[in-house]
Amino acid sequence: MAIAHRRPPAPQPQLYRFSPLDFTAVGLYVAIAGLFAVARELVAPFLRQVAPTPAAASYAMNLLFYASVGILALLAARQVVGRDLRVLATRPWFTLMMVPAAVIVMMILTAVVVAASGNVATSENQAGLQALMQQVPAWLMVPLLVVVGPFVEEYIFRHLLIGKLSRRINLWVCCGLSVLLFAALHIVGREALTLTVLLPYLAMGATLVFVYVWTGRNLMFSYFVHAAKNLLAVVFIYAIPPEVYEQLQQVPA
Repeated sequence: MAIAHRRPPAPQPQLYRFSPLDFTAVGLYVAIAGLFAVARELVAPFLRQVAPTPAAASYAMNLLFYASVGILALLAARQVVGRDLRVLATRPWFTLMMVPAAVIVMMILTAVVVAASGNVATSENQAGLQALMQQVPAWLMVPLLVVVGPFVEEYIFRHLLIGKLSRRINLWVCCGLSVLLFAALHIVGREALTLTVLLPYLAMGATLVFVYVWTGRNLMFSYFVHAAKNLLAVVFIYAIPPEVYEQLQQVPA
């Protein structure tokens, strides 16, 4: 009687070919991000007219941006998402242990590079998010910062820029582009691109690139790490009373 041996899954190169949905998602992402970066001051008055508060307008703008791109991204990457979840399900303890470990490594790396620079600075993007989170309840921020936002960014900066683009360009060039563009995205249009404000995002991007490549280009693993890091930040900010947080912000570094 023949014994059926378990074989590794067959390669699926079709999952790493650019599709029309990929181009549509990236085009929408660049168009909306460019609009807000270039014409933010023109769009803001209109949003303030249709929203009750500036915080509500900012939240609605971000939610519309990430939700619209996120739907296209999920449709484009649905086969990869399903495959990667099945892979992670075969080793649940690995996932449960390594996701928190990767977040800890990311935090340590960020602290080291920031300390080595000798100059701590909070980016406009980070300051804006912190201010928004003090005015918008957690149950609204979690879907944006923990669920939708990280998936969109992992789809674009890891799955497309590394997973798919590396079929045409050297893998390490793609990794470098992923780190640099991911960091620049969080700064461009808000303030000058300086090393001081870029360093935390460079460290975060480098960690996410590493775990993506290390796990065999597993999109969902890098997404879980990104989402876990954002969730930790959300819990930290909401757990600190506003008056204490303001005092911490005023303490000179």
